[in-house]
Amino acid sequence: MVDHRKSFIIQLMNNKIESSDVMFSIIQWFIFLLANAVAIPIVIGSIFQMDTMAIMLLMQRTFFVIGIACFLQGWLGHKLPIVDGPAGLWVSTFAVFAASVGSTGAAGLEALRMLEMGMILTGVLLILFGVFKISGKVISYFTPLVTGVFLTLLTFQLSGTFLQGMFGLSDQVTTAQLDGFLIAMVTFIAVLVFSNFFNGWVKSYAVLLGIGLGWILFVMFKDSTTKLTTQNWLSMPEWFAWGTPQFDWSIVPVAVLTGLILLSNIVASLSAATEVIEGKSNFSVSQMNRGSFMLGVNHGISGIFSSVAVVPLASSAGFIQLTGEKRKSPFMWASMLLILVAFFPPIISFLAGIPSPVANAALLATFVQLMGLGLRNLFADGLDHRRLTIITISLLLGSGLMFIPSEAFAELPGTVRQVISNGMLVGTVLAVFLEQIWKNEDRNKQAST
Repeated sequence: MVDHRKSFIIQLMNNKIESSDVMFSIIQWFIFLLANAVAIPIVIGSIFQMDTMAIMLLMQRTFFVIGIACFLQGWLGHKLPIVDGPAGLWVSTFAVFAASVGSTGAAGLEALRMLEMGMILTGVLLILFGVFKISGKVISYFTPLVTGVFLTLLTFQLSGTFLQGMFGLSDQVTTAQLDGFLIAMVTFIAVLVFSNFFNGWVKSYAVLLGIGLGWILFVMFKDSTTKLTTQNWLSMPEWFAWGTPQFDWSIVPVAVLTGLILLSNIVASLSAATEVIEGKSNFSVSQMNRGSFMLGVNHGISGIFSSVAVVPLASSAGFIQLTGEKRKSPFMWASMLLILVAFFPPIISFLAGIPSPVANAALLATFVQLMGLGLRNLFADGLDHRRLTIITISLLLGSGLMFIPSEAFAELPGTVRQVISNGMLVGTVLAVFLEQIWKNEDRNKQAST
């Protein structure tokens, strides 16, 4: 009888420990979701000169869309714990339309309504790619070399954005905030130390602990009160907040081109995530097609709820590797929690109070792991003359374009300007092109001999 009671108590304690572990994992995923969601609404609000309430409502819709997108992908799409977040490609498209159509008043609303239509059209295209199983056929074009180039350029492109956030730089603030940067560096180092030199729960919750430490330091040494407030305690995210989508023929090529580009994003994200979870890049054609279909659905939801379209983020692999958290259930619960939070604006206002330098520092720490994955893919098959040439050309031209301001291409058509000003895109396309052409030439030579 005593042994039975002891066994029951031990089992109860184990259940409590397991429940506590899952709860902390959910919180950590939730914080990572927030870290990828908070910054973009503020960036878009700045581009279109929105007031604080408009930014607040955009943030509410962004949380809602990201939560739904992550849940749908994990449930019916590729079924992996990969965070969907606002696409950098769409952020640049928003900036182009703000410059070409307008950013304020009636012109600004017209641009935003056209962008709603663009996201919906891109969504339809991606759904068709998934339904007709076209998406799965592009896997063969994304070899380890191409994936490595994409991931490396992605870290190049976004590391600058994260560092700007750590320094507190923006369009309104052009002087580095060194006190905030010091706290951001403490956060960055803390996440890396917790993940590399500790084991157990400390390693698993490295990102959460790092953000918590940075937030506490901001509260102690800096004014970190949020500027986004609301009087409503409960509200539903608004449909077509920018107005009814407006069709224009100029948006069609943008939608088609963006859809094709985003297929490479899916490949890179699935490849990086499965490499971390399973030890090697191992995803199926079916996963690719389902991921494309659900990405199209999520684009449609993004357009309907007037947000920035989301894509699977390759940085999720860095987060998984950093924390060692490979389970899908905490990720799914965190997604549902984000959906629920989107109905409570005061909670959004509080969560938006996570200091930007701290959030950027935590994201930069996850990109340490992501860049490692990129380099590992680059060197996976060794370095002969052919591979070395393809890598250097792709990285040189891709990273070089990142330093040229988009205004330099102002005289080019909008679609062309969008492509050429995106160094990550140009470098990845070059890698795909050279990888295929050079291989075909080698085969022709072998055939002729």
